[in-house]
Amino acid sequence: MRHPIAGSRGRASATAPIAVPSRTDDLFRALADPTRRRILDLLAEHGTLTVGELAAAFPELIPSGISKHLMHLRAAGFVTATRDGRRQLYRIEAAAMSDALAPWLARYEPFWSSALQRLRALAEEQRHSS
Repeated sequence: MRHPIAGSRGRASATAPIAVPSRTDDLFRALADPTRRRILDLLAEHGTLTVGELAAAFPELIPSGISKHLMHLRAAGFVTATRDGRRQLYRIEAAAMSDALAPWLARYEPFWSSALQRLRALAEEQRHSS
C-alpha cells in the first residue's frame, strides 16, 4: 500500500503539502532535549531562577552550556528573562507553551476523551455492583 502523499515510486509527490514549522514544532524541538526539559521542570517548580541556580542542578555542565539551552528556549518564546540588578532571572512563559501545545492536543482529544468516558462508565459500573 502506498503512502497517501507519496508519488508513484514512494517519493513525495510535487503536490504533497510542505510542512511549515509551527509553534508546536518549536515546543517539541525544545522538549526533545532532556536538559531543556529539566530546565523547564526547575523553572516550573521554582518560578524564577538565575543561570547560576539552574547550573547548580547540572554539575556536569558549565554555566555557558545552560545559557545556550536558555537561549534556545527564549528564541522559541517558552522562557523569558528579566533583569534584577546584575542578575538575569528566567521564568517559563506558560501561555506560550500552552498555545503551542493546544492545537496538537486538540487533534488527539477525541481519542483520550472517549477512553476517559469508558473508564468512568466502568468505574461507576463497579461502584454500583459492590
